[in-house]
Amino acid sequence: MSQTLVEKIAQKFAVGSDPKHEVHAGDYLSIKPAYVMTHDNTGAVIPKFKSIGATKLANPRQVVITLDHNVQDKSEKNLEKYKKIEEFAKSMGADFYPAGRGIGHQIMCEEGYAWPLTMAVASDSHSNMYGGLGCLGTPIVRTDAAAIWATGRTWWQVPPIAKVTLTGKLRNGVTGKDLIIALCGYFNHDEVLNHAIEFVGDGVKSLSVDERLAIANMTTEWGALAGVFPVDEITIQWLRNRADYISERGLEGVASDIDGNGIHPRVNYKRVDELENNILTADEDAFYAKELTIDLSTIEPFVSGPNTVKTFAPVSELKEKNVKINKAYLVSCVNSRLDDIREAAEVVKGKKVSEGVKFYIAAASSEVQKEAEKRGYWQTLLEAGAIPLPPGCGPCIGLGTGLLEDGEVGISATNRNFKGRMGSPNAFAYLASPAVVASSAVAGKIDYDWNNGGQKILGSIKVNQKKSEKKTSVRIIEGFKPVIEGELIFCHQDNLNTDGIYPGKYTYNDDMTPQQQAEVVMENYDPEFVKIAKSGDILVGGFNFGTGSSREQAATALKYKGIQLVVAGTFNETYKRNALNNGFLLIECPELVNDLKSKFGSEKLTVKTGLIAKIDFQNSVINVNDKAYNIDPVGEAAQELIVTGGLEEWVKKNI
Repeated sequence: MSQTLVEKIAQKFAVGSDPKHEVHAGDYLSIKPAYVMTHDNTGAVIPKFKSIGATKLANPRQVVITLDHNVQDKSEKNLEKYKKIEEFAKSMGADFYPAGRGIGHQIMCEEGYAWPLTMAVASDSHSNMYGGLGCLGTPIVRTDAAAIWATGRTWWQVPPIAKVTLTGKLRNGVTGKDLIIALCGYFNHDEVLNHAIEFVGDGVKSLSVDERLAIANMTTEWGALAGVFPVDEITIQWLRNRADYISERGLEGVASDIDGNGIHPRVNYKRVDELENNILTADEDAFYAKELTIDLSTIEPFVSGPNTVKTFAPVSELKEKNVKINKAYLVSCVNSRLDDIREAAEVVKGKKVSEGVKFYIAAASSEVQKEAEKRGYWQTLLEAGAIPLPPGCGPCIGLGTGLLEDGEVGISATNRNFKGRMGSPNAFAYLASPAVVASSAVAGKIDYDWNNGGQKILGSIKVNQKKSEKKTSVRIIEGFKPVIEGELIFCHQDNLNTDGIYPGKYTYNDDMTPQQQAEVVMENYDPEFVKIAKSGDILVGGFNFGTGSSREQAATALKYKGIQLVVAGTFNETYKRNALNNGFLLIECPELVNDLKSKFGSEKLTVKTGLIAKIDFQNSVINVNDKAYNIDPVGEAAQELIVTGGLEEWVKKNI
């Protein structure tokens, strides 16, 4: 059978599976990524790493640690935290980049960790960004990071894969940021939620690597788990330029030089040549769950928000509405690279930031800032009245100087405008390209010189049904039950969030016993659930089950209640990771969910169905009332986690 590009890369980094097994969407894999990056949250990963009994890194060259989130905080407490992280990194031999070097995702690209056609992960949701270079970048949670530190491995379920075909070419004055704002706002019904995206089409070649990085970065906000561009002549030339730059600069700032010969260990001409001669592409007849198309020539400068990426409008339309602003931002990992700073500088040259507006700027890395200073862009922005911040995250995540206050309006070149993220929940945050942000800072309102608006976006979506294939029997490891039976308990609610499953008021009560967790499970959704559900039952939920915060107790409380497993139409990906990391199995079966919705409706929050389900893992099927429902195979990587009781116990067994 044919494979997509994502499947081919995942195949390269899968370990421990049958060599004859061909990787496809839905497969559970044990993966050994090329690199794992953690940032300020390294402080939370270290105790997890130590608690599982690990004393050394399985592969120090695999681990990258950057300090980038709270770099403005010079308090004794934060400086002590940073010192401990640095001491840990150096004692373990990991690659370490201190506060001020830049945002971790940018460093991963600059220093060649996010190498095309490899797989790199990070304990941060914007690791999708690596896809701009054709690297399969995807987020993990902190427990995964600790597992990779200790064993070099964690698990990954290959998500469904969507193909996004870009046709035409962006007009002058329109950027990649405008394109991803359009994609988030035009396809705004979770079309790509929890998918991996592959960008293809003639329009790709018109996008610079910087634009591709911005687009891939914000596939996170679009709901995807990865956003991968093909490796082409644009990618190769960018890498050659990087090798040239590093050759001229020397190895200043490089965390490791493996062979000590003065050649960059990752970005060098030999490696670029090898890549150019071994480019992977998707097979022509590969299966994609969804196929989206968009015509780049119909995109114009757009503004996202306020407070959501699911609504957007042409800047020309908002200009007419006279939306006054208080703050503007050119910061973050999505749009603070050299081209972004240049575009903003060109807009403000010879002008001044409007009175009453604060315009904050921070480069994505110290290297970017140094180059922007060398070319005069940085000074142009400062002369216009911009306020400089150190290379790092800062106001994008609500830390440090320049946060939005009650009632204020901000326009930002960042990636997220969730309510309250950049400051007060009573503020209004818009997203736009660097040029639109800079223009708005000068005008004192959302503004940009663009007179070619009003064109309708040309886009389409096609949903594909996977053809029935001859099933292969799944190998069942020792200790894993090949068949599970239980009564179905049905909770119809779609988008059931973790607060509904496990109330927030208990989240930070670390003294809650397993029994106490079981007694309050689903309390905010249905107080009657604990009386209706019995040990041994199988819970069936709706779609996007477990959305919301990342609290692990939303998985463990159901496990402690005695629920054997949860079946849903789809799951929130973080919930899925937390569940399996705690040895609790989840299965997606939309057909069964839809059948139960038709049969039982939505009048009751929790229904004791009286239906007995028999789940046959060897043949990947659920049988209910003589009807068989096909499910994705639960492979050995997932089985191991169930048998050992979760990822931490698996790590203890494997170190």
